[in-house]
Amino acid sequence: MGHSYSSSLFHIVFSTKERRRCLDATLHERLFPYLGGIARENSMQLLAAGGVEDHVHCLVVIPANLALAKAVQLLKGVSSKWIHETFPHQGSFAWQEGYGAFSISVSGIEDTIAYIRNQEEHHRTRTFEEEFVAFLKRHNLQYDPRYVLG
Repeated sequence: MGHSYSSSLFHIVFSTKERRRCLDATLHERLFPYLGGIARENSMQLLAAGGVEDHVHCLVVIPANLALAKAVQLLKGVSSKWIHETFPHQGSFAWQEGYGAFSISVSGIEDTIAYIRNQEEHHRTRTFEEEFVAFLKRHNLQYDPRYVLG
């Protein structure tokens, strides 16, 4: 790569299909390390992963030669296949088609990790939809409520 350098940090959020509440604690404790393995296998670095029953948050460092959309496709696609193979009772499991990806500065890493690790507490007072819309607004992103609001 020569003398090229890149720092691409993304806070990626994706939900289960139809926001089904199917990601229980047993699945979580195995899913998050598995997402880290997917990241490593594809030259990414997973700095944090967390979530609740209907969605996942990942803080990921993506290399310059990997497109963001491809990175998300790998995380979602490989983990979905693994969930079906590892948890046969999750036969109808799927991730929602879309996702949110929000760029993070190096100075925001610690706060983002703390936010991701505090998901259960955070969602006692705020729904996924409320949280996601707040991210979209904070990043000045236009959105279609049909695809965001449950």
